[in-house]
Amino acid sequence: MFCFEGDQKALLDALLLVDSEGPVAPRSGPWAHLKQHDNWDKPTDATDDNAHLMVQCMEAWFLADRQALEAHFGRGFSARAIPANPNIEEVSKRDIESAIKKATRRCARGPYNKGRDSFAILGKLDPQKVTEASPHAARLVRTLRSLASK
Repeated sequence: MFCFEGDQKALLDALLLVDSEGPVAPRSGPWAHLKQHDNWDKPTDATDDNAHLMVQCMEAWFLADRQALEAHFGRGFSARAIPANPNIEEVSKRDIESAIKKATRRCARGPYNKGRDSFAILGKLDPQKVTEASPHAARLVRTLRSLASK
């Protein structure tokens, strides 16, 4: 985030969205997590509304909408390999990556490839399913709606 003299509003509207890379302590703000996990310092004028976490990784959001995964990968996709935990933020990054690899290994389009597939899948996800399964995603959507209404 950069803020030039006289441009304080730019900082207020800047958002950082990153993978948490692990569990986030209850009631821990995003900057506290980023400091502890990555040794990132909060910019001077930033607030917790400027930082958002995908817990534990972006692919966790995929777990909330199996239908989107199935629609993306098509024939050969194994939905049974996807963890059934309704709290997707509790599923470890390692387990998510392993499950998606296993679920897609027999797909005609090939196994999951982050560079090729991630943004296409994100575009197919049902936001309601994701926000119901992920408190951090719901927080991001609330922040975006608040900014849009200004």
